[in-house]
Amino acid sequence: MVSALLHPRLADCRRLFLRNYEVYINIGVHDFEKRGEQRVVINIELFVPLASTTPLEDKLREVVDYDFMRATVAKRVGRGHIHLQETLCDDLAEAMLEHPQVRAARVSTEKPDVYPDCDAVGVEVFRIKED
Repeated sequence: MVSALLHPRLADCRRLFLRNYEVYINIGVHDFEKRGEQRVVINIELFVPLASTTPLEDKLREVVDYDFMRATVAKRVGRGHIHLQETLCDDLAEAMLEHPQVRAARVSTEKPDVYPDCDAVGVEVFRIKED
């Protein structure tokens, strides 16, 4: 995927990220996947305009709080079984874009324990909020 930072609508943004957030969730379409939790690694990048998120007073209220990303993940995975990583990525990206200060979001999920001969299998989505 081409770097999101090269997109012209993001030239005036800063990038926030949540990197390698491990959760254990019920995810998968196969019967054996529906009987227990799997380890999933989630990465999120948010692009927020510098004009509205550059702190002038060094106060948390002036920026997008990182807790927003973690809380949003917890809320989504707490809703129950998810069949597809694609669904999880799409749901998380949509929820990230609901924040009024977020212009774009990149979300990826990885299942690192599926195959013994590779690091992980996963999905990534990138979305930009419509004007």
